Amino acid sequence: MHLVGDPKTPRLVTIRTNIDITERMTTWALKRVKDLEKEDLCGFIFKSNSPSSGMERVKVYNENGIPNNNGVGIFARIFMDNFPLIPAEEDGRLHDPVLRENFIVRIFTLKQWREVIKEPMRVGNIVNYHTKNKLLILSHSEVHYRKMGNLVAKGKGVPLKELYKDYEKLLMDALKLKSTKSKNCNVLQHILGYFKKNLTPDEKQELLDIILDYRNGFIPLIVPITLINHYVRKYDQPYLKEQTYLNPHPMNLKLRNHV
Repeated sequence: MHLVGDPKTPRLVTIRTNIDITERMTTWALKRVKDLEKEDLCGFIFKSNSPSSGMERVKVYNENGIPNNNGVGIFARIFMDNFPLIPAEEDGRLHDPVLRENFIVRIFTLKQWREVIKEPMRVGNIVNYHTKNKLLILSHSEVHYRKMGNLVAKGKGVPLKELYKDYEKLLMDALKLKSTKSKNCNVLQHILGYFKKNLTPDEKQELLDIILDYRNGFIPLIVPITLINHYVRKYDQPYLKEQTYLNPHPMNLKLRNHV
């Protein structure tokens, strides 16, 4: 392209070109998310630093050509606006073991919830699902745990569609919050209470010592979880057998070996 005349013209041409690209990308993204609505997605991974797919810290240039790392990719923004409850992460962030485990937990939890909503709407279905996921929710947010407990308890007084919608939003909002050592230790101590009539003094002390080692960062979460699962089988704890927290994703993924 040969540019002549006003020295500002190249800048104007560049801005016009960028606007055209943005408009075309937006049109494509809107069409793409409509297509994706048919796919029953339970999770999505974006390309980090991409001007189209970056979830955060995307370079945005001002009128002087100076970049700021505070943007969101065009497709990523439209996708997240259209699917606010679907777990989404950037590929680079998944190298972090805590974020990776959190992302996979959210995917499997949403998938299991989707199985519930395929069934006829009943308050009992939500009660059963919530009962199995209580400790998992507690490991992410005690605030949401209490809100969801209250919602389920009042379920018969809420229109079913509204109940399902509110529960799903609270569920996915809760799991967006990362679990921490402190939150997990709270749940592990809570689980210990279910064995107060079963464990021998030595077994109880061993579990307490392992929980403390986990809290101090000496061992990963999989160690106390494995011992608890052993006691669940040994003492036939029916409530804990059903708890998603103890087996939230396939063991062979080894996600809790690093958190």
